[in-house]
Amino acid sequence: MEKITFKLNNETRSIEVDPGEVLLDVLRDKLGMKSPKCGCDRGDCGACSVLLDGKGVRSCLILAIEVNGHEIITVEGLSTLGLSPVQEAFNNNNSFQCGFCAPGFIISATELLNENPNPSKEEVKEALAGNLCRCTGYVPIIEAVCSCSHKD
Repeated sequence: MEKITFKLNNETRSIEVDPGEVLLDVLRDKLGMKSPKCGCDRGDCGACSVLLDGKGVRSCLILAIEVNGHEIITVEGLSTLGLSPVQEAFNNNNSFQCGFCAPGFIISATELLNENPNPSKEEVKEALAGNLCRCTGYVPIIEAVCSCSHKD
């Protein structure tokens, strides 16, 4: 076991992890974060996405020891006062049915809008391309991101 210290949702956390343990398992099983989901366990679906130092990563592909000294933001950490603007946009556009894929899309959209507050529809599609939805389809998801892209 190795002790790591990192920021999780703006709070410094220290925890012992097995050197082979992936970040997804640590976040969900040891730290109680339920937004990152295990969809494929291969990095293909995007359901386990989190922000690592502001960049979207697949937490099922990152060893927990790799985040030592870094900052992780999950959907739980996007806002301390209710829904973030991105979450609100997804809610207002009825973007999801089952919601399993929602955290990955929200993380990807947040990363995009942090880097480019006014993306084109094509840029939105490209930014979301690594996320899979099996029930809603992509039109309301893309519309949600586009609807909040002009806000400050």
